[in-house]
Amino acid sequence: MNGLGQRFPLSRIKEAFLANRWGGQSLISLYISLVSGIILALQYDAGEAFYSTATIELVVPYGTFWRGLHYYSSQFFFLLLLGHVLAVLWKKEDLMPRRQWIRLCSSLPAALLLLFTGYVLRGDATGEAAGAIAENICLAIPVIGEWINDLFFDIQDSGLRKVYMHHLIGLVALGAYALWPHLKRYPALWRNHILLILCTIIISVFLATPAEPDRIGLLHIVGPWFFLGLQELLRYLPTFIAGVLLPLLPLLLLYLLPHEFCKRKGYIRGIGFWLLAYGIISVVSYVRIATS
Repeated sequence: MNGLGQRFPLSRIKEAFLANRWGGQSLISLYISLVSGIILALQYDAGEAFYSTATIELVVPYGTFWRGLHYYSSQFFFLLLLGHVLAVLWKKEDLMPRRQWIRLCSSLPAALLLLFTGYVLRGDATGEAAGAIAENICLAIPVIGEWINDLFFDIQDSGLRKVYMHHLIGLVALGAYALWPHLKRYPALWRNHILLILCTIIISVFLATPAEPDRIGLLHIVGPWFFLGLQELLRYLPTFIAGVLLPLLPLLLLYLLPHEFCKRKGYIRGIGFWLLAYGIISVVSYVRIATS
């Protein structure tokens, strides 16, 4: 009975998890993020990032709502996309051809970079610190590090202009390229996700979007939630290892995932262990910063 009692909740949890429409929900959140992002882009000035963000909040009609809608829908998009990937990994199904699989999985780093550049473009204390860390990580890459930094960031010399262009065009194009074959095969209908849409709108109305006054809290900055583990690792490990090799590990395991389920258990366990370890490190980082 105890064995049955232990397996029954797990089977019910698995059934509910796999039955959820993770992919459709993530796409609807992406659509909301894109629409609200276009509205914000009409009012945003990368040359005066923090001032521009504050102006949107205080002066632009319904600016607080649109900024909240863009912020929370973007967070939901990434989390739901991650849930969709985990659901695919949990299913005992063969994967698509390798080339298509790698293309589709590339939507994850594109989504993460979109989320990250959004934090940088706030121009507040968190954004400024995150941008500086990103530049240092790029420059730590041997041979091509300076070129990568010049291409994606170059904040010290160019300000946020390149980051803004990648957030607005480059990363969106990369994500669209990665997802397009999937979108044609599995379209998401708005009417199937009314509850998600309403929840996103309600949260955007009642929860303020994070923003910190410029240059306040830089000594004890709490970075983006998905950046905390990396921020903690950078305290103890060389920049290239903590900022490049370790973050690339789960993506590499995902790219190389064997097609047959029986052969990919070790890869899935490796990804799961990485996520668990990174989550623990993130909590440690948050507690340390909050109590310092």
